[in-house]
Amino acid sequence: MMKSKPDEEDYWNSSKFKAFTFDDEDDEFSRLKESKQAVNSIRRLVEEDDDEDDVEKVSWSGEPVGSISWSVRETAASNQRTDREPAFPKINADTPTVSRSHSGYSLSSLFKGKTKTGSFQFSDSLSDSSVRLYAPELRKPKSEYKDYVSDWSPEETVHRMQQGKAVSLEKFRSLQDKLLLLDFSISAHDGNVITAVLIYLKRTLSKEVLFRELESRQTALRHFIHYLTETRDQRLLLELLRALGRTEDIALLQYKEHLSIADENKRRDFLKSCLSLPFSPEDSAHVQDHYTLLERQIIIEATDRQAERGGKVEIFQKFPRRASILNMPLITTLYYCCFYHYTESEGTYSSPLNVRQTFRISEKQFFVTALAARAKLKAWVDVDALFTSRNWLGFTRKKSPLGFHRVVDILQKNSAPTQVLQEYVGLVDDAELRISLAQKHKCHDIIINTYRDLKDRQQLLGYRGKVERGSVEERKINELLDNPQIRWKN
Repeated sequence: MMKSKPDEEDYWNSSKFKAFTFDDEDDEFSRLKESKQAVNSIRRLVEEDDDEDDVEKVSWSGEPVGSISWSVRETAASNQRTDREPAFPKINADTPTVSRSHSGYSLSSLFKGKTKTGSFQFSDSLSDSSVRLYAPELRKPKSEYKDYVSDWSPEETVHRMQQGKAVSLEKFRSLQDKLLLLDFSISAHDGNVITAVLIYLKRTLSKEVLFRELESRQTALRHFIHYLTETRDQRLLLELLRALGRTEDIALLQYKEHLSIADENKRRDFLKSCLSLPFSPEDSAHVQDHYTLLERQIIIEATDRQAERGGKVEIFQKFPRRASILNMPLITTLYYCCFYHYTESEGTYSSPLNVRQTFRISEKQFFVTALAARAKLKAWVDVDALFTSRNWLGFTRKKSPLGFHRVVDILQKNSAPTQVLQEYVGLVDDAELRISLAQKHKCHDIIINTYRDLKDRQQLLGYRGKVERGSVEERKINELLDNPQIRWKN
């Protein structure tokens, strides 16, 4: 259908498209004007309720677009994408609200042609060279962003761990990198770093590979054994020792399990089963003694508990037992037997002589233990018998495997009377030590006799002034001073 001429003129005049003419405004000003109109039309699409400051435009990372931290993160991300396979960012739906940034640029400012702090036209931003170079100027070499991308070598990682900085070991995936990490940590001589690396290797390597590599690195092996011991990972520790062929260590580790057994009969049976383990000769003797001692303690405890309840044994009535003898050390058991069963024959389990012979207790150790037990009971006759010995002519004399000055200390701690102390103070060999002990325990006769033997008249005169006037000690000193047969040295 053909339009009439007036209709055609209305069409061309009302259409938004104009016919080409040489008179149209095709200068630079008109093109810029159209560009501004296009931007303003986009601006209306972007704005919501004409409130440009209520909504913050953010990137995937949650930082305002155009800010410094956003540019740094984008730079690091682009560098990572060039080295690794591309991956989409992980979006956390629970990400909290992003705080407002103080940057003067945002996505809305690029569309609207103005900043938050002031306004400028879009055409002005096109001509501003500083704006156009803003993002490229922040892109620095990759080496300056290692703290962000965690791109450290094993040596650098160990160095950062020594400094207490946070690192991630997950990037070391190959066996070579993991072993380099372990070797550098050993070279750093830092136990905490070595342990941290070992924990990572324990989690990421098979047991066979880990045990094989630790065998050639004794420092790391010791740290790993200590770590497993502290964390009580008995199963893995046993597997490690078995792989290394350390049978004695395996036996000792199994032996230590007796500590967790509360019932004494079950513990005794467990110790009996340990006798067949491959211990060293010294450790084997120790385990045998432990089993024998516990077996004997069970018998003594049952007998004494029954006697104590019966109320017919005098010593249990005068000195009730304060604790059970079960699981006590050997010397404590010997002291107990010397206290409650001193006079029993050697054929009984509770006899002190039987305990001494069975467990090969030395003469000195037996003497000290028996002396302390009998002195505690104030059994001074038994104490005196410990020192009495006879020679082949039948003469008796006092002999001690322990220095008599230590004997005096033991007796004094058990509140021995002065007469008993005086007898043993006089047996101390050193004269000065004997005088010192005699002064401490007020043994006047010992001091007077020692000065007499030393023929020291001046010391004797001085000591006369320290005793009571008219006392037996003063009269004895006067008799010695008046004795013409004594040839004094001074």
